[in-house]
Amino acid sequence: MNEAEWVVVYSRQAQKDARKLAASGLKPKAQQLLDLLAQDPFATPPRFEKLVGDLAGCYSRRINIQHRLVFQVLPEERVVHVLRMWTHYE
Repeated sequence: MNEAEWVVVYSRQAQKDARKLAASGLKPKAQQLLDLLAQDPFATPPRFEKLVGDLAGCYSRRINIQHRLVFQVLPEERVVHVLRMWTHYE
């Protein structure tokens, strides 16, 4: 693993969401975003949003108009923790 790479880890919920994404045909788009997070979680484009409320300290990127990838960045450990990969409106 090269120095610049970040480790991407998944919550149990994100693992469930990944199965839904695969079934809905959105896996390639989500995989692009995950690859980007492994290189640099703050790279743009695509835009990312800093979340507030319950998810303060987390960020999200759109997979499509409805679904988002929600993640947390732990800079000291160089870890990106993926929390959700499905709609947060359910």
